Amino acid sequence: MRPSFQQTLRQTQQLTMTPQLQQAIRLLQLSSLDLETEVQAILDSNLMLERSDEPQELPVQPETLVTQAAADSGPETELDISTGTLPDELPVDSAWEDVYEPFDGATSYSRGEEEEWDIYERYAGAGESLRDYLYWQMRLTPFGARELALATAIIDAINEAGYLTLSLEEICQGVQDEAPLTPAEAEAVLRVVQHFDPQGVGARTPAECLLLQLEVMPSDTPWLDQARRLVEWHLELLADRDFNGLMRRLKVSREDLQGIVGLIQSLDPHPGERLSNSAPQYVVPDVLVYRNRGVWRVELNPESTPKLRINARYAALTRQARHNGDAAYLKNHLQEARWFLKSLQNRNETLLKVASSIVERQREFLERGDESMRPLILRDIAEELGMHESTISRVTTQKYMHTPRGIYELKFFFSSHVGTSDGGECSSTAIRAMIRKLIQSEEPGKPLSDDKIAKQLEAEGIQVARRTVAKYREAMSIPSSSDRKRLV
Repeated sequence: MRPSFQQTLRQTQQLTMTPQLQQAIRLLQLSSLDLETEVQAILDSNLMLERSDEPQELPVQPETLVTQAAADSGPETELDISTGTLPDELPVDSAWEDVYEPFDGATSYSRGEEEEWDIYERYAGAGESLRDYLYWQMRLTPFGARELALATAIIDAINEAGYLTLSLEEICQGVQDEAPLTPAEAEAVLRVVQHFDPQGVGARTPAECLLLQLEVMPSDTPWLDQARRLVEWHLELLADRDFNGLMRRLKVSREDLQGIVGLIQSLDPHPGERLSNSAPQYVVPDVLVYRNRGVWRVELNPESTPKLRINARYAALTRQARHNGDAAYLKNHLQEARWFLKSLQNRNETLLKVASSIVERQREFLERGDESMRPLILRDIAEELGMHESTISRVTTQKYMHTPRGIYELKFFFSSHVGTSDGGECSSTAIRAMIRKLIQSEEPGKPLSDDKIAKQLEAEGIQVARRTVAKYREAMSIPSSSDRKRLV
């Protein structure tokens, strides 16, 4: 019996990611700084691309190009500039422009004229670490050999906040010396280090940190003695906001206690955090937003938009190459350059469209502030522009918008929402602003609890639970009502 064979046809859909599409997606999600790195990399590898804002290069000598092409196409490579045609057409869209200028967004959002924008500094210097700063002061101090070894070990044991993390016994055990080192010697050296700048560095406890700062204050400072007593003996009562207990212990009036607490609050409990060993990070806005004659305008930031073009002289040589190896080398570079320019133009067009749509929906925020922020999700912009949500997500990540209210990441304008009593919606950003406003206007002696804030929001038509108020308050780094209680 012969075996039977059955043939079936199955139709499936499959999306193939071409190298050009992959490149376009990669450029779309890059930040302005990463994009500049990508641009520089392709400028270094592709001879067909050059910056359009730089002076023209000297005329290309065929011998120079022969040498460069020979590295890829092999030996015995030469160019014949007598012919004026290329054997095969380039496998690219000939309608693409050889010169790429940044998308100017010629819409209702375009300014229509060039101006100089100097809205951020282009300087970033490396900061000095706390440890380096203490080492510098240590070298200026007349220490002996044993003292210098102890001072070095003490500074090594100070964390970024300025506190000593090891006991003096552990520090002595870790220092190698001919004679044993005693905690008394380490204590003496520690006292010297504790008088280095910033004041309060090298403390072992928060109370010691505050006392070190009070020690250097002038003796005629108001409430100095009482502040020392409070820090040394009653700091826990201050942390618990037990003002009545403090008045009884210190035997002072409420007005006097206000002066004492004010003096303590002027001190820095984390003195080491004033110094940082990291270089400051500056945000370069991708989009500029401003108002002109009552209309909000949106345009790309020319400072963060690469200006590239095809090198006309190298492109002309693609039609003069006689050797197949030379032609393939030049054609590949020209094709790659045009693909990159197309992807770059697509990135900027998409970025401008998304930013313009965001500004159109959030005009009230730009005019009135956080409380007027409208609910907005990625799907809203995606449906309006006919794009996929993943595309909107890529465009809004690590892209920044400069507005009259400040610089914001594009994702800042997207927020969840809660319902209102009239069936509408309110943005979570607006609710946070309302909570902040209520807390700023509360009585210092009777701060609002989360439950009271929720009830006040409900009276204004915003339906939000107490736990949601607590979550928003904590997200804004606002203390609880007990921690916000102040003397009046």
